Amino acid sequence: MNRSRYAWLIVAVTFVTLITTAGFRATPGVLMVPLQQEFGWSRATVSLAVSLGLLLFGLTAPFSAALMERFGVRRVMLVALATISTGAALTTIMNAPWQLDLLWGVIVGGAAGAVAVPLAATIANRWFWERRGLVTGILTASNASGQMVFLPVLAVLVSAHGWRWAPWAVVAVAMLLVFPIVAFFVRDRPQSLGLQPWGAPHDVEVPARPAKPFRPAIDGLRLAVKDGTFWLLASSFFVCGLSTNGLLGTHLIPAAVDHHMTAVAGASLLALMGFFDVIGTTLSGWLTDRVDPRKLLAWYYALRGLAVIALPYAFGSTTALFGWIFASHQFGAAFAAWAAGASRGWLGSYDVAFTSAGVLCLVAAGLSLRVTRPEPAHFEPAPVPA
Repeated sequence: MNRSRYAWLIVAVTFVTLITTAGFRATPGVLMVPLQQEFGWSRATVSLAVSLGLLLFGLTAPFSAALMERFGVRRVMLVALATISTGAALTTIMNAPWQLDLLWGVIVGGAAGAVAVPLAATIANRWFWERRGLVTGILTASNASGQMVFLPVLAVLVSAHGWRWAPWAVVAVAMLLVFPIVAFFVRDRPQSLGLQPWGAPHDVEVPARPAKPFRPAIDGLRLAVKDGTFWLLASSFFVCGLSTNGLLGTHLIPAAVDHHMTAVAGASLLALMGFFDVIGTTLSGWLTDRVDPRKLLAWYYALRGLAVIALPYAFGSTTALFGWIFASHQFGAAFAAWAAGASRGWLGSYDVAFTSAGVLCLVAAGLSLRVTRPEPAHFEPAPVPA
């Protein structure tokens, strides 16, 4: 292989890794109804574990870059894969809700945050001088790709063999396929191979390893809370997480089952969404290099809001700031994962949850237009909502 193209190999390996972790995060949507049937747990009970996982996933994300600075990208990726696989495997022998909270909420959620979307930003910034927006878009699309690849397969396995086959399948892919690939190919920086970031016009020096790698995350948050732009982005991403990972990603399959569809059909709907998400997210990465990201976000939230509001009727019903901004995305996801399950238990349907999420998306569209655009000399592509 041409060594000058090694950066794109790193993108491919990272993409596969993020697909696998996305498969872990998508699994609770397939498991919710089977867990309810086997253990008698309410959807609110199962949703609490999902909510904890999403919350810790978000809280870990701002510090993932510091972990990579301290221990190296490859080591963090390998440890995260092993930890996630261990937590998922142990869920197959659980018999109490607190075990689900611990294994899926704390262990899987926390470890997954170490190889979350900030990993995409780290790879883009270290390995690319040009095409960073495109690379970030491609890697961000991995969340939808994991959903597209894993969900229908997991749903078929659960329907045919029982829910325990789903976590075992993902563990097998992670440890037998992805783990060796990461161990063999991933390097922390191009300079370690005698290369330079893709498109760099001159040699780029490797920055000295910071004495306190976690300090930038804390200092960045202290500065950000005083900036209105941060709160606008954080609020809009809260709604993004609420309406995607928290609501649709967790509850669309159970909602489909409520409306007399099979779990496989519900998973196929999410997979279809994932297919178009891959196209849209990758295109967004390309567009953010050329179009005002505020206008893009406004369009995305407005269209998503209208779509989510319409969803109950489609069912036929009668009724390093990047890390903290991403964390707010997961806070919204965590809130929606629990709230949608609780409202389903209280009201008997997901109508209020879907409609409320759609309205909030429309609000987020307006918030996006109020974000202050940075000066062109310091412009970095805005993070693409998952």
